[in-house]
Amino acid sequence: MQRYERLRQIRRLDPDRDWLTIYRLTATYEFPWDLTRALELALYRTYAVPSIGRLLDLTAELTERPQRRYDDTSLLLDTVVEHGFDSIQGRTAIRLINQMHHSYDISNDDMRYVLCTFVVVPRRWIDTYGWRRLSRHEVIASAHYYRALGRHMGIQGIPECYEEFEACLDAYEAEHFARDEAGRRVSDATLSLMASWYPGILEPVLKKATVALLDESLLRAFDYESPSPLTRTLVRGAVRLRGRAVRLMPPRRAPHQARQNREIKSYPKGYRVSELGTFPTPGVRGCPVPHTAPPGEGSAGHRPPPRTT
Repeated sequence: MQRYERLRQIRRLDPDRDWLTIYRLTATYEFPWDLTRALELALYRTYAVPSIGRLLDLTAELTERPQRRYDDTSLLLDTVVEHGFDSIQGRTAIRLINQMHHSYDISNDDMRYVLCTFVVVPRRWIDTYGWRRLSRHEVIASAHYYRALGRHMGIQGIPECYEEFEACLDAYEAEHFARDEAGRRVSDATLSLMASWYPGILEPVLKKATVALLDESLLRAFDYESPSPLTRTLVRGAVRLRGRAVRLMPPRRAPHQARQNREIKSYPKGYRVSELGTFPTPGVRGCPVPHTAPPGEGSAGHRPPPRTT
């Protein structure tokens, strides 16, 4: 298989009809590492919106149990990619995602903004650091994929195309990004989590390198000191160099799923999709509010067979 053969395969597909196939090829064959980093950054950006950062700080999921929250989020989202929206596993994952969100009073605008980050941040990351830029087919397919996810989550006013997702994200950040101590605490905890995946002696360097990848709007929101121009150039240059090196490698012959990532630590003996997720305990942690599930909510999730990593 030649390096660009899968891209040629993608271009032979119809992105308005074959969007799930295209997104799978992009996510699990072409850019699994880049997409993981980009989705990490996508969720990280949301902490700079005070209503989101404060909720995450109040629940303590990302400050006291960050590894479990990271793992469950990654595995649930990837279950839908791997198995599709109509599979038992995919329906179960979406049901759990909805149950977690319905435990809290989250506005539709915040939910829509988070959805926008899943579309826009990966495109920007891959176009900047990936071994090639995303094709138009892949951009269209990604927008279709997350429109479908948003509909399954009951989000209202979902953008129609990539350009609308991008405009929605930029406008929301311009209006809502602000300094907030709760968001800063969640950001600090996330940086510590990412550094914990490597030998402890590297923690200061890794944190500094991660901050060097952030744009000025995030640095201001979290009240971080701007990295020196030299640090920023070295870090961003190193990530771009990785992309150029990947371009010279043979293409991936088997899909790479999130459960294969070394960053997933919580389930060394495997897991069931139906047992993923973190839910608040009333009176103990979090800010659960009563919600009445829509008709049919929860009826789609049958217990899947055991899954192992």
